[in-house]
Amino acid sequence: MARPAIDGVRDARILIVESRYYAEIADALIAGAEREIAKNGARAERVVVPGAFEIPGAIALAAGRYEGFVALGCVIRGETTHYDYVCGESARGLMDLTIQQKLAIGYGIVTVETMEQAQARAFTDRGDKGGDAAHACLAMVALGRRWRNA
Repeated sequence: MARPAIDGVRDARILIVESRYYAEIADALIAGAEREIAKNGARAERVVVPGAFEIPGAIALAAGRYEGFVALGCVIRGETTHYDYVCGESARGLMDLTIQQKLAIGYGIVTVETMEQAQARAFTDRGDKGGDAAHACLAMVALGRRWRNA
């Protein structure tokens, strides 16, 4: 399904924060996000962090320098409870930033049971969650611009 273009985001500066823990998945998420950002006339920069847990911290450090953020990563369930903590805390951290600092953040952290599920969600010819996250970010940037200029 093609996403509609978003009005009002031309030249927006977007920071993509990516965890490369699973490089194959990260590459697919990035491809989708960068394509969506370019399609809408915005500009993207990227920064790499060690894992999904560090994504909210990187965004907090960059707050005020960019109009929007795209959080990309992958967490695959293992044999311990580590998965639950990383998934829950990274999601909570991003939502806290969205609400408390009024940041436009697109959530593209794929949380799955298997690598096959991750591929199905991340690859651009399948789920394209990177593109979805960038689209959500840009939609929130447009909304913020609209209300700031009202």
